[in-house]
Amino acid sequence: MNTKPMPDGPAPSLELQLTDGTTWSLDAQRPESFTMIVMYRGKHCPVCEKYLKTAQTLADRYEELGVSLVAVSMDDLERAKDSKEEWGIDRFPVAYGMREATALAWGLYLSDSIKEEEPRRFSEPGLFLVRPDGTLHYAAINSMPFGRPDLEDMADAIEFVLEKKYPARGRVAA
Repeated sequence: MNTKPMPDGPAPSLELQLTDGTTWSLDAQRPESFTMIVMYRGKHCPVCEKYLKTAQTLADRYEELGVSLVAVSMDDLERAKDSKEEWGIDRFPVAYGMREATALAWGLYLSDSIKEEEPRRFSEPGLFLVRPDGTLHYAAINSMPFGRPDLEDMADAIEFVLEKKYPARGRVAA
């Protein structure tokens, strides 16, 4: 049974608290082209730190493409705030407290802690592009911290998608 969201289908619901005390809801987003949801493992992950710092440096490019970004994890408020501050993330919101059921609805893999600094359970990474109408255009789901889409390449890909009106792919369910 396929529990992953399907391209061109509705994106799963997503409403989370942000580190600034406000609420972020996918339903309320109105980007020009896409909402990019970067789901990361959490504060314990040095690969996530590097990835979000890269997103930070590319924020202007994504803004020019009409893409709004949000970073999401299962971390608690304290860990999410620490990540945002220590990693210097100030160009996009950081959401925290994603529940296991939400992670699974997005098709994410879950892992149990193998080190003391890791939370008991956390999601593995995923990157999603959601259209302004709430449908999914692109999904990349990883079972480990490695092998995520290169964010510079992703910006180029989004530019291509927008210029050529390139449709979502992977829409055939088995």
